[in-house]
Amino acid sequence: MRLLLILSSTFIVSIISLIGVVTLAIKEKFLKTILFLLIAFSAGALIGGAFLHLIPEAIEKSNPLEVFILVLAGFVLFFLLEKYLYWRHCHDGICHVHTFSYLNLIGDGLHNFIDGLVIAGSFIASVRLGIFTTLLVIIHEIPQELGDFGVLVYGGFSRQKALFYNFISALTAFIGAILGYFLSTKISGFSYILLSFTAGGFIYISSSDLIPEIHKETEQKKSFLSLVFFLLGIGLMFILRKLS
Repeated sequence: MRLLLILSSTFIVSIISLIGVVTLAIKEKFLKTILFLLIAFSAGALIGGAFLHLIPEAIEKSNPLEVFILVLAGFVLFFLLEKYLYWRHCHDGICHVHTFSYLNLIGDGLHNFIDGLVIAGSFIASVRLGIFTTLLVIIHEIPQELGDFGVLVYGGFSRQKALFYNFISALTAFIGAILGYFLSTKISGFSYILLSFTAGGFIYISSSDLIPEIHKETEQKKSFLSLVFFLLGIGLMFILRKLS
């Protein structure tokens, strides 16, 4: 039953990779506005999910010091993944993201593999936590997949091919999910290790990638709106915690 839930949740997350199709019908200016608000909401949801769901759940299964060491390790791991797998290249303080489309697919495939591991580990810990974690992954994946789609198109792919290859890359989540399921059932304590690592990763993504993007907006009205959506993301995680 849990394996079925894990695979179903992973499939739903993988389908998010096709969200780039919405760009075919939405005007670019409106799309940028939606994406900006999604980033703000995602930042709040990831922070809230890490501190209100993942870390408390991990602490219930281990001692707090060990959990926070693993959270820190997760933070560092995601820093290294971004540093060396997304090929950011800097000169004289100015950074450019290299739009090597195939390299982006490889990096995205690894990211999706980790998502699968995390979803599996969360469901092994509890069905409730698995559902919450899947929701968090989906919230984060929407703006990221839109960005990945844009990178592929910019790199020379047609929109149709960009959608296809992005979806193929997303399927690596199934490999991670199946591996995570068997590791979590065979290795004692593997699920809380995954939860702690994931919390560190979510904190890193929110604080180092998403929040800086929000700060780039200088218009007062949009800045206030982004704050509202950021707090809504945290608020959603708080409400879900109270209802659980």
